[in-house]
Amino acid sequence: MILGSILNPVNSSIVSVALVPIGAAFGAPPSQTAWLVSALYLATSIGQPVVGRLIDLYGPRRLFLAGTTLVGVAGLVGVLAPNLGVLVVARVLLGFGTCAGYPAAMYLIRSEAERTGRGSPAGVLTVIAVSTQTIAVVGPTLGGLLIAVGGWRATLAVNIPLAAAGLIMGMWRLPRTPLPERTGQGRPMARLDLSGMVLFAATLVALLLFLMSPKAGHWYLPALAVAAAAGFAFRESRAAEPFIDLGVLGGNVPLLLTYLRALLAYVVSYSFLYGYTQWLEDGRGLSASQAGLALLPMFLTGIVVSSLTGRHKEIRGKLLVGAAGQVAACALLLPLHRGSAVWLLVAVAIVCGVPQGLNSLALQNSVYYQADPARIGSSAGLLRTFMYLGAMVSSAASGAFFSRRADTGGLHHLAWFMLAVGGVFLLITVLDRSLRRAGTDKDDLSPRSGVSQT
Repeated sequence: MILGSILNPVNSSIVSVALVPIGAAFGAPPSQTAWLVSALYLATSIGQPVVGRLIDLYGPRRLFLAGTTLVGVAGLVGVLAPNLGVLVVARVLLGFGTCAGYPAAMYLIRSEAERTGRGSPAGVLTVIAVSTQTIAVVGPTLGGLLIAVGGWRATLAVNIPLAAAGLIMGMWRLPRTPLPERTGQGRPMARLDLSGMVLFAATLVALLLFLMSPKAGHWYLPALAVAAAAGFAFRESRAAEPFIDLGVLGGNVPLLLTYLRALLAYVVSYSFLYGYTQWLEDGRGLSASQAGLALLPMFLTGIVVSSLTGRHKEIRGKLLVGAAGQVAACALLLPLHRGSAVWLLVAVAIVCGVPQGLNSLALQNSVYYQADPARIGSSAGLLRTFMYLGAMVSSAASGAFFSRRADTGGLHHLAWFMLAVGGVFLLITVLDRSLRRAGTDKDDLSPRSGVSQT
């Protein structure tokens, strides 16, 4: 479960220190290398809930093994990429290949809780959250070391041994799940809402392409997104077994607010990860390996915070401290300049590590307690979709504020944008009364007791 869950965050964060050397190798500015970030998130935003729904229906083994194989293929394509376009294709393949790990883990945790009757697997949920957020933070450090040893292509090559290990462990340990029995309505494939999935994908593609280049001349992209979304809503309201049950989802206000918080939190988190890291190299003049090491305190702080708070089921306090920590970290970016002392860079990383250790854990646990147990895979996938929408917004913001290079002026403009988003995240968390019982003993939902509609 851990290996599958980290495949996406390691590929999300490791590229942050590779963007500058990749741009230098192919003669591409930051506005073009930003597609290496966006391509993965575009593919993953679409693929996570789709693969999650397939896991709900057919179990985790088949989807996990297929996705892990695709990760290995993507790593090989990236290593051999002759230009930026092929490298973007490799990142798309990585996005789809890494879709199965996290929904499979959440499915396995839920099914094991049902089997044993233990309704609060806080320890296992903590391990998954800590591993994913930790690898996301340590990714830049790992990426810097790999670049120092083998160049930027080493950040793609690392997927080959990871995929091999995932295939071996998956075939050895993942349970075999029988296919659903045929019914009078046809084969099991008839249960898949393919039309809904296509319309969902079309909505996201149009929206995210516009976010990558929000120009007046691209007005047709949001129009297409709205049209596809309307078609998706119409289809799902009439489907016998919808891809996303909008009726149930719309009635679960706490879960909707969790998705909104995920969007806002990860706009800030990934703006920091990509924008600040690029500034460390371009604006502060650090090498890729030095920039990775400068973020190491964030990794250590996130580990400590997650480990200390993970077994406490209360969610609201984690989100409040995490939201306030993001606002503080964004404010610390404003006084930075090319000659900023190393101790200030370390302080920024430490402060940012606190929300890094709290938010992902709290958001994951929120979904576990708030989602329909029968759709835990697709609900977990939707959480990742909103996280990656946040990442796409952050990528678009970085491309806008760092149009030519990641200079100090661009960093300060990005910091003000991050402060605004972080402030909204904090406000929504303060006003959400449903969080007062989420994850506490008073509202400790077991997998057998249904979904909270607080």
